[in-house]
Amino acid sequence: MSENAQRLSGKVAVVTGASRGIGAGIAQRLAADGARVVVNYRSDVDGANQVVAEIEAAGGQALAVQGDVGDSKMASQLFTVATEHYGGVDILVNNAGMSLYKPLAEFTDEDFSSLMQANLTGSFNMMREASRKLRDGGRVINISTSVTRQMFASYGPYAASKAAVDQLTRVLAKEVGARGITVNAVAPGPTDTGLFRHGKSEETIERLKGMAALGRIADATDIAAVVAWLAGEESAWVTGQVIGANGGFA
Repeated sequence: MSENAQRLSGKVAVVTGASRGIGAGIAQRLAADGARVVVNYRSDVDGANQVVAEIEAAGGQALAVQGDVGDSKMASQLFTVATEHYGGVDILVNNAGMSLYKPLAEFTDEDFSSLMQANLTGSFNMMREASRKLRDGGRVINISTSVTRQMFASYGPYAASKAAVDQLTRVLAKEVGARGITVNAVAPGPTDTGLFRHGKSEETIERLKGMAALGRIADATDIAAVVAWLAGEESAWVTGQVIGANGGFA
């Protein structure tokens, strides 16, 4: 357990898309800070079980739960399972999603539908459930992207899906604020995960490093640290914000 193991003691967190990459890093950090974590996955059962095993080996508590959050019934079931096992939910991290980069002219109807289902519908389903079921004083943290602030060719629909999540973040913050619930989004820049590196040359990765003020791409732990801060009491006066966690990526 980390030296911050009591920060989130007694809290229950649901992290969607947590079988690998940024989601896995977030689940591990929240558990290290004392939260009991529901590790959601859509298809990678081995990855989810590995994340749970690593959390438990470090002294934390976690449970792997399958479910496609783009399906409203499965999204609701996630909260049901978390409540049955841990008594309720205090923290929701909406990390599940997909990326697809093509010029608009090459996007098919199926491409667009799949992208929006994963990134926007899934986040909406979980935010709706959180607005109904999250305990007072809870936290909703949506994972967005820094490319909503860029003009990258082939990123249009992907950036649009995340920009919509940003606006839902702001509106939901108004709707649940009276209950002490904060709602924020974290917008990572390039982050060193298997999915990020897939199909990219070292030259491309070096170019992206050079676009950051800090001269490197992020590690999943960099993003998890920002999420962990938003999940705790120290951030209680921060809500309705989209926070760039990108090392000055521009």
